[in-house]
Amino acid sequence: MLLFKSFTILIIGFVLLIKGADFFVEGSSAVAKRLRIPSMIIGMTIVAMGTSLPECAVSVTASLTGNNSLAISNAVGSNIFNLLVVCGVCSLFVPLAVQKSTLQKEFPLSIFCAGLLLLLGYLGMTLGRIDGIIFLIIFAGYLLWMIRSAKRARHNITSADSSSAQKVRSSLSEEEIEQVASHINLLPLWKCLIFILGGMIAIKYGGDFVVDGASSIASSLGLSQTLIGLTIIAMGTSLPELVTSIVASRKDEVDMALGNVIGSNIFNILFVLGVAAAISPVGFALENIIDIAFLIIISAITLVFAWTSKEINRKEGIIMLVLYAAYMVYICMR
Repeated sequence: MLLFKSFTILIIGFVLLIKGADFFVEGSSAVAKRLRIPSMIIGMTIVAMGTSLPECAVSVTASLTGNNSLAISNAVGSNIFNLLVVCGVCSLFVPLAVQKSTLQKEFPLSIFCAGLLLLLGYLGMTLGRIDGIIFLIIFAGYLLWMIRSAKRARHNITSADSSSAQKVRSSLSEEEIEQVASHINLLPLWKCLIFILGGMIAIKYGGDFVVDGASSIASSLGLSQTLIGLTIIAMGTSLPELVTSIVASRKDEVDMALGNVIGSNIFNILFVLGVAAAISPVGFALENIIDIAFLIIISAITLVFAWTSKEINRKEGIIMLVLYAAYMVYICMR
């Protein structure tokens, strides 16, 4: 009966997290559309942060309640799921084309963040408050960079003459921007605020339920919180990324799909773990170091896939899904 109750609480928590993220993204995207922010910027910031709010809620709640192993395994497990499963599944529908700027800037940044996490975790086997603050400072710089990119893109489009504006639109994939914008509802401002605030409240309580349910399940079955965090919690909190990216890829909005994954992975390390560590130091276990090293390896593999042909094709997507299946077998056996 106790186990059934724990699973019920966990499922309710996931529903609140996912629906809360949906409302948050819908309200925020409507505001972004009114501000004429390009689709790639929306994918790398608003949508990425919105779909990563479940991870943030779970990790912060885990940190506050002293379940630090759940905090780190949730963030790292979600990043692994995002790269291998989300990108792998999306590539089955349509090859995920990758822009040159993404290969040169955002993707290397996500690998750098994982490498920094590995270094800080290995040196002291803990992510302290100062480390968390460092992550948050880097994240603030990342956001400023994205905002400046958005402003520069909007300025180029609005200030160029007709002939040069056409070139600017071509380089910025204006057609794709319009495709994404057409699927975002223009909501009244008051409704946007309700969606954003209501989504945040649902995410907060959903995080509480997920952590409580997961901790109870781990205790009842005699499983480690690291295993629960890498499997059930990581998959559950990554469902928004999976759904958002699949929908985007099926509509041929491949920049939105890949931008969402990369932005979410950066957000998970810099903001989610940054906030969790700033609240309470997050302890590392040897398993966490191995998982982060695996994250770096698969990130490099995905970058090579994307770099060779400027896209991730179906064959490479199948390889990524096989890698994730092998990883699941490994963590269940260790």
